[in-house]
Amino acid sequence: MKITVNGEAKTLDVTNVAEALVALGYGDSKVATALNEDFVPASLRVSTELSDGDRLEIVAPRQGG
Repeated sequence: MKITVNGEAKTLDVTNVAEALVALGYGDSKVATALNEDFVPASLRVSTELSDGDRLEIVAPRQGG
């Protein structure tokens, strides 16, 4: 399926947000996710299905000051 991840077009063979994170190399990293501009909590990633054309945003926390 074709989705946009952080503004970049990607083709992934996944069905949900959790699978997308693994396919993109995030695995169990602590990240925040949003699908089509709606926050997706970690507990709902497995049950949040993806569709062609979806926009997935992945944000990793930063340290520093």
